Amino acid sequence: MLSRRFDELKILIVYIDGVVFGEHTMIGAVGVDVKGHKHVLGIREGATENATVVAEMLQDSAARGLNAKQKRLFIIDGSKALRAAINAVFGADQPVQRCRAHKLRNVLDHLPEEQKEQVKSLMRAAWKMEAKAGMARIRKLAEWLEREYPSAAASLIEGLEECFTLNRLGVPPSLQRCLATTNIIESPHAGVRIRTRRVTHWQNGTMARRWMASAFLRTEKNFRRIMGYRELWSLEAIPSESQAATRQAVA
Repeated sequence: MLSRRFDELKILIVYIDGVVFGEHTMIGAVGVDVKGHKHVLGIREGATENATVVAEMLQDSAARGLNAKQKRLFIIDGSKALRAAINAVFGADQPVQRCRAHKLRNVLDHLPEEQKEQVKSLMRAAWKMEAKAGMARIRKLAEWLEREYPSAAASLIEGLEECFTLNRLGVPPSLQRCLATTNIIESPHAGVRIRTRRVTHWQNGTMARRWMASAFLRTEKNFRRIMGYRELWSLEAIPSESQAATRQAVA
């Protein structure tokens, strides 16, 4: 699996996330090609908070044919190390979408039960708006939370622009559903966990990597094309976030 080539594939989307095996954390990357098919791009031992480890995994994928000059959308959980690794290997102008499910959990964890439902509804409503208006709505919500729940307000504002990357790029709603979160890679990771659930003792990182690779090979047999794949042409037509912003300014 780790010797596969990607020269003939046009990968438009890359999801990165981690999975834990006992005391060992493994990072996985799954790409989606222009036809909506998913491909395991690589795995590495280490946490998503380790920029060096993530960069090594991405560099390995690039060495096996993942074109580093092509613009593509990255979906991440919000780790600053992940963003730093993407910048180092593929450049700082690559569009990155922050997982909204992670953001939602992070914010709600700082709130009492009686406030969670209202804040959740307001956040989801803002994410459906045009980027500028949506971010303004989120900032207003943060101002409202600041006095009594400053930690929730800080979490809400952190990485705000990356939560609206899809909105800025003008991605169709049919695609936003699967591009707004890391669920696409979390599902394969769930398959990996199911296939390794009986292992009670992880001897070392080599064992964790071998089992993860084997479980991925079995899991990918059930891979299906992503929802909204017929609209991927619209994402293919978006060369970069900066150019998309320029087009909006001209319009």
